[in-house]
Amino acid sequence: MIVSELQYFPPLTFFPALYKESYLYIDIYEVYRKMSFRNRCLIAGAQGIISLSVPLQEGRNQHLPMNEVLISDTEKWQLRHFKSIQSAYNRSPFFEYYQEDLAMLYQKSFYRLADWNTHCLNWLKEKMAWPADILFTEKAIPFRAEGIEDRRNFVLPKNYRDWNPVKYRQVFEERTGFFPNLSILDLLFNTGKKAGELLGKTM
Repeated sequence: MIVSELQYFPPLTFFPALYKESYLYIDIYEVYRKMSFRNRCLIAGAQGIISLSVPLQEGRNQHLPMNEVLISDTEKWQLRHFKSIQSAYNRSPFFEYYQEDLAMLYQKSFYRLADWNTHCLNWLKEKMAWPADILFTEKAIPFRAEGIEDRRNFVLPKNYRDWNPVKYRQVFEERTGFFPNLSILDLLFNTGKKAGELLGKTM
């Protein structure tokens, strides 16, 4: 049984488990942790890494269960995030095939961070057609519980570059060099339907 946290368009290391197991369990009752991928994702722009962060009510310094963390509506973050994604990947080989549906996703309103992240994962599941089912735990799972492969906080913004699950061509690679383990969006827009095949080969 593999357990992970609920992330915002996760880095690539989140996904190989979806090709290894029939189920991936998401703990939405765990306490929110700042400086994680729960409310941020990383994409590659012309000037380097772009960090897209979902603003939260009471900021990031809160100790609530993940399913109770609320999104702040004081800024137009969804519009800003989509424009950043559009600018970064407009020249990528496959962005045009996903742009319209992704734009619709970013036009929907969400009150809880867990709802937003869940919709992002469901969008990915549809586009990538991965074989595993994502299930949600019915209560908080103790860390390092017996019989569980615990991947919560396994990859964080401070150490994400330590992993390079798959190599592929990035839009601005000649200018910036290759960036490993970015958001799954980077792989999807650069490789299209081959994204799942590439991730599956990492197991």
